[in-house]
Amino acid sequence: MADQLQGKTPPAAAPLVLIPVTAEDVARRKRRVVAACCAAVLLAAGIAGWLYKRSVDPLRAQESYDAGVRLLKSARYSQAILSFDRAIALKPDFADAYLMRGEAYASDSQTERAIADFSKALEIRRGDTAALLARASAYLDAKDFQGAILDAGRALQNDPRLAAAYNIRGTAERYLGDAQRALDDFSRAVELAPNADNYFQRGATLQLLGQHRRAIADFDQVIAMSPDEAPAYFARAESRRAIGDLKGAQADHLRGRYLDGR
Repeated sequence: MADQLQGKTPPAAAPLVLIPVTAEDVARRKRRVVAACCAAVLLAAGIAGWLYKRSVDPLRAQESYDAGVRLLKSARYSQAILSFDRAIALKPDFADAYLMRGEAYASDSQTERAIADFSKALEIRRGDTAALLARASAYLDAKDFQGAILDAGRALQNDPRLAAAYNIRGTAERYLGDAQRALDDFSRAVELAPNADNYFQRGATLQLLGQHRRAIADFDQVIAMSPDEAPAYFARAESRRAIGDLKGAQADHLRGRYLDGR
């Protein structure tokens, strides 16, 4: 105020001083821009790759699965297992791949691994009849008879006309000493699927119960269907001997020995 009164002009504001931009600063900004662009491109590529993988992996998994099935059918179990491994690695929820790998393990006498795979298939696809039946059979091989009976029963709840489930359950019941219940199951199996194995298992159970004439009738059926199978001749020989048919028993025994030694 005093200056104004005295007629003096106030000094002008100091001009802004621009900090010089060096070549290094420019290069740094360019690098940040390039890095941001690269990150965006990589993110987009990653998303595209993930989407592509999601679309392609199931196809590759199916190809590996189909190869495994072919190898399993030709009894190349270790190679089949590797193919199913690849299918599962590509598609971890592939229930059929676990089921078929379990079948390969079972065929290769790796029963515990087979049971684990059948159990995994059942986790993915609860109550699956094929997996229940396969695990029941594996439990039977492992001499877990209660497990076999339980799984066979669950399979029959899904399909009461499943002859193989009656066969497995009957075998487990017979091992546990319940021959009469086993006979009921084998009779139902024969009714649904009158094949050589069902007749043989029922005949063996009748033999165990001392019903030798009925057992012979079943072994007759087995021999008519599979005339080159030695066990049926040996089994029939035992029942013929039990009813006093020593000549017939001797003939069956010799025939069984001949077939067994071929």
